[in-house]
This record gives sequence, structure tokens and C-alpha cells, in this order.
Amino acid sequence: MLPGGSTSQLEGHPAPDAPNASPAPVPARPVQVRAAPSRVVKCYLSIIVPAYNEEKRLPSTLDAIADYLARREFSHELLVVDDGSRDHTRDVVREFAATRPWVRLVSYDDEHGRALNRGKGFAVRAGVEAAVGRDILFSDADLSTPIEDMERLLPPISRGDCDIAIASRALAESNLEVHQPKHRELMGRTFNKIVQALAVPGIQDTQCGFKAFRGDVAKRLFALAQIDGFGFDPEILFLASKYGYRTRELPVTWRHCDNSRVNPMTAPIAMLRELLEIRWNDARGLYDEHSQ
Repeated sequence: MLPGGSTSQLEGHPAPDAPNASPAPVPARPVQVRAAPSRVVKCYLSIIVPAYNEEKRLPSTLDAIADYLARREFSHELLVVDDGSRDHTRDVVREFAATRPWVRLVSYDDEHGRALNRGKGFAVRAGVEAAVGRDILFSDADLSTPIEDMERLLPPISRGDCDIAIASRALAESNLEVHQPKHRELMGRTFNKIVQALAVPGIQDTQCGFKAFRGDVAKRLFALAQIDGFGFDPEILFLASKYGYRTRELPVTWRHCDNSRVNPMTAPIAMLRELLEIRWNDARGLYDEHSQ
């Protein structure tokens, strides 16, 4: 169950069993996640792409994912989660899904049918709740890490080497083809030091938007999560450590894309607040399963 106050609606078609409105204020009622009936109990991989005002970037992203998956022989589904976009993001996904039964749209509105913008953490959580994959991977909509790099993350999970595999730009083996602006790199390094001190010691890069999970692990951790914003990454990794799951950082290719949704002025303050919230939530027992 997602905390907050909206209705989440899953649209489109089930995955095969083979390899505009303006955001409205958030009401204070619990969220109900409703999924369209699925003909499939499970598939090998669920890919989740959170999206906010992505009508321009999504077509090339969806084509890249579809082209890659067409060359792979495992069952899959793609869930695009619209986080209250003001543009035609939902229409782009609906049109793409019309001829691809393995693509689904997840969205959430208020009781008046107005799109809700809740944050990236909320969007990924809604996608995880709707996913049916044995393994679950989420990727940023800009594909800063190319979708092909899932081949670095998924095998260690399949072999049982880890429960969670995360892309890490901090590893020497990673190929950073296009760097972030200097101020963004400095902000990231500073934030990571704070993350290691407050929540997730030992993880060099918590914020890269390319992470894979055993499906059952993702379902358990995201069901416990509380944070809707960008601080959801360290929260999930904190919960993984709390419950004894093994997380492994892996090198990837990474290309900085412009038009970032992160505000360099307000994001650091919000992320710091959310890091402190992780500790406060834990102290209050909100991450204990019996409290859910």
C-alpha cells in the first residue's frame, strides 16, 4: 500500500508469458493502487521507468528499450509510471503500448481525476507494486545508463551473488562518457559523504538511477518505504542493509543528459531533510514490518 492520498491506475495490457492535467494538491487519504487484470502471473523481468514531463524524451527511450528487448529471449514487461506530468507523457505511453502488449502505463490521480505529482520515489514505488517480474529493474527516463547495461546488473542476481545490483559511477571501471557539470559532481560527492555518514555506509554511489532487485526483495523493501522524493534511493539501500540483503555496486557506462529534473538549489536541502527522515522513521519503528 502506497502512503499519501491519490488513486493509482494501471493502464494498458499485461506482459506476455515469454522471454495533462496539471498536478493537483495531495489529499491526506491513503493511496489505493489498482492494476488492470493481468493474464500473466509472472515474467522474468519488469522494467520500471518513472516519468515526469517526458513527452519529448520518451519516444526515443521507449524505442531503445523495445529494440533491445526484441533481441533478448526472456519474458519481460515495461511499466512507465507517469508522476503527474503536465504534458502529454501519458498519451505517448498509451500510443506506444497500443501495439505492444508488454508495455503498461501506471498513473495516479486525485478523486477529481487530476494528475498528481508525488515525486520519483513514489513513482518507482507504484511501479514496483504493480510489477510481476521475478526480477525488477528501474531506469531513469533519459537512459543516462544505456539499457544494455542491465546485462551487468542482472547476472549477479541470477547467480545468487547479491540481492540488489546497483549502477555506480564512482567505480574506477565505470565509463563516464559525458560528465555532469562540475557543480553537480561536487554536489553529488558531498551528498554521498552525508549519505554514508547518516544512512548507507560503504555505498559509493546511491543516486545513479539504474538499479536491479530480486523481485521479492523489491516488493518487501518498497512496501516499507516512506520517502516520495529523490531521497528514496538511500532509504531503499538503508532498508536493504537493515533486513540483511546483499547490495553490490557494479560499473556501467554513463552519459550525463541535460534537462535534469534535479533543482541544484533546492534538491540538496530536500535530500538532507529526507536523509534525516530515514533515521527518524527508523527510530519511530516505521520500518518495522509489524507497523505496516
